[in-house]
Amino acid sequence: MRVLLVEDDSTCARGVASLLKGCGSIIDQAETGEEALELVRHYDYDAVVLDLMLPDIEGYEVVRRMRAGRIDTPVLILSALSRPQAKVKGLSVGADDFLTKPFDGSELVARVQAIVRRSKGFSQPGLAVGPLHLNLDSREVTVSGMPVHLTGKEYAILELLVLRKGMVLTKEAFLNHLYGGMDEPEMKIIDVFICKLRKKLGQAGAGSLIGTVWGRGYMLREPTPAERNGTEVPAGASMLAVEAA
Repeated sequence: MRVLLVEDDSTCARGVASLLKGCGSIIDQAETGEEALELVRHYDYDAVVLDLMLPDIEGYEVVRRMRAGRIDTPVLILSALSRPQAKVKGLSVGADDFLTKPFDGSELVARVQAIVRRSKGFSQPGLAVGPLHLNLDSREVTVSGMPVHLTGKEYAILELLVLRKGMVLTKEAFLNHLYGGMDEPEMKIIDVFICKLRKKLGQAGAGSLIGTVWGRGYMLREPTPAERNGTEVPAGASMLAVEAA
C-alpha cells in the first residue's frame, strides 16, 4: 500500500509512519492541508491518514475539497477530539473512518487495511485470483494452498496488480508506487521485477495471470476456463488475450 500521512506533529508522524512501514506500506508525508491536497491531486494513494488540527486548514476541509474534486481515496482521520460531534462531522464530509488519539498501533494498521480493502471492493483480507491467494494483512501469498516466497518489491507489485485487477498499470505507476518519486531507478527495473514474479508464480502453477499490454504496461487477469481446468495454454496466449482486450 502507498499511504499519505498528513500530520504536523513530528513525534506523532514518526510513530505512525513507523507503524505503517512495519506492515510494508510506502509512506509519503505532508505537514499542511494544502500540501496534502497537492499530493493527492498528482499521486495515486491507497489511503490518506489525516490529522484534524493542521497549521493552515482543518482536516475536515481537506476531506471536503478532496471529495469535491472527485478524489475518492479512502481517508482515516486521526484526532485528539473524542466527542461524537467531531466523528459525525468527519464522516459526513467524506472520511471513511475516525480514530481517536491516543490509539493502539495494531488498531490503526487494521483500520487502514480495512478501508483500503473496502475501497477496492473486498470485504475480507484474503484476495483470490484463480489459484492465487494473497492476504493483505499478513502479506502471505499462496498458489493452490502452497506458499510462494516473494521479496518486498515483488510482493508490492503483486499487491498493486491484485488490488487493481483488470486495469492496465504502466511502468511509471509501478515506479511511483515502489519508490514514491524518491531515488527511482531506471524504468527497466520493473521488467526485471515482473519477470522474477512471473517465474515464481509460474513455478507454483499460476504463471499466466500477469499479462503484458504491449506499449502500455502490465495487468492481472482472471484465468480462462481452460487454464482453470488445467488445460495447456500456448506460450504467449495470455499476452495476446490481454492485448486484444
